[in-house]
Amino acid sequence: MKKIIFLDRDGVINVDREYIHKIEDFEFEKNVIPGLKLLSQNGFEFIIITNQSGIARGYYTEDDFWKFNNHVASELKKNKIEILKTYFSPFHPEGIGKYKKNSRCRKPEPGMLEQAERDFLIDKSKSWVVGDKWADVKCGKIFGLKSILVKTGKAGEDKKHKTKVDYIADDLLDAAKFIIQK
Repeated sequence: MKKIIFLDRDGVINVDREYIHKIEDFEFEKNVIPGLKLLSQNGFEFIIITNQSGIARGYYTEDDFWKFNNHVASELKKNKIEILKTYFSPFHPEGIGKYKKNSRCRKPEPGMLEQAERDFLIDKSKSWVVGDKWADVKCGKIFGLKSILVKTGKAGEDKKHKTKVDYIADDLLDAAKFIIQK
């Protein structure tokens, strides 16, 4: 069974520039590489779970999303960090066209985690969600996982979904140090 760290992308792995989708805007968040390396050295694997309302709002396309996401994965791979898979929600209740809808795969709903559980043999007792928004934390809690809020990116500005959290970390390295002690 796999020990998974479910990572929100924007604001956790990369700096969150509003509706980021251009490769030239990519920049790692502080301490991402050392944090992921520490987790990897302790037997954890990584899955990205990310809401992408910019697609729903018409700011960029699914193709733009995948180009940027593949760049993020490639930059991580240069640092010997592998992403098992990326799950994303292009939906938003205020979106346009086919993307305008409530969806179980949009965090805080746990649809992306449920799909990951169907795709991989996951040890939920040893897996975590790490995000910069309370919606990320709530998603993990709904699914029965331990969750960490990092003070990078949005740093928990979305109080609407505030819930019990296992730890509030300065960054991904701080989160990793906490996780490996548990």
